[in-house]
Amino acid sequence: MKPLQTRAGKAFVGTRAVFLGHDLHEELRHADWVELYMLSITGRRFDAPALKLLHAMWVCTSYPDARLWNNRVAALAGSARSTPGLGLSAALGMSEATVYGGHPCVRAIDFLTGAQRRVRAGEALADILQQELARRRIYGYGRPIHSTDERLPWLLGIAREQGLADGPHLALAHEVERLLVARDARLKMNYAAFTAGLAADLGLSVTEFHHFQVPMLLAGMTPCFIEAAERPAGALFPLSCEHIAYEGTAKRPWPQKR
Repeated sequence: MKPLQTRAGKAFVGTRAVFLGHDLHEELRHADWVELYMLSITGRRFDAPALKLLHAMWVCTSYPDARLWNNRVAALAGSARSTPGLGLSAALGMSEATVYGGHPCVRAIDFLTGAQRRVRAGEALADILQQELARRRIYGYGRPIHSTDERLPWLLGIAREQGLADGPHLALAHEVERLLVARDARLKMNYAAFTAGLAADLGLSVTEFHHFQVPMLLAGMTPCFIEAAERPAGALFPLSCEHIAYEGTAKRPWPQKR
């Protein structure tokens, strides 16, 4: 068997561990966890203002509400007496939904970075939007239930505090919002486009932002799991028999044991 060829790192059990070319214990032992996570994704070290903003992107969307689609999976896992690892993994997997969560974030940064290149090349943003809308939806604008995203002003405040609110991709995201709202007042910017603009201005690629946002909703899931696990098993969101449209085999006697 050939030895593993890798640039990720290596564990020298009993002596040391190498993490992307750095000695994990000697060089990185004081690293913030998000700093280490971003190093693992990008191979780069981020400064304090960037890390503060990246932290805030996670914190500002940590909603411990079991009614949310992914948190519901975590809560149901707790109610079913599953393990935290299994329940939270399933909930994280559900977070990469097409309409909510991870997928819109990835599509939003892909659109913004592509549109930014085209605008710099001389194309009019209005023309770019028209072409994009003719082919598919533009992710990151519009929101179910309420068009106003309550997270944005708080995250914008932190971005301003850190001197990171004036990048070209975020400015483009705001201009896209202006043009879309002129078409439909409900198409206000949501968290996907806002964080995508900030991430692009920090230099993250589409793939890097995809990896970054994977645990973005995790902190809101854990309380849902724990609370459901503390209650009687199966008591979360119970359904009565009358609410179930059963079309299987009719009621029948249990076969006698021979």
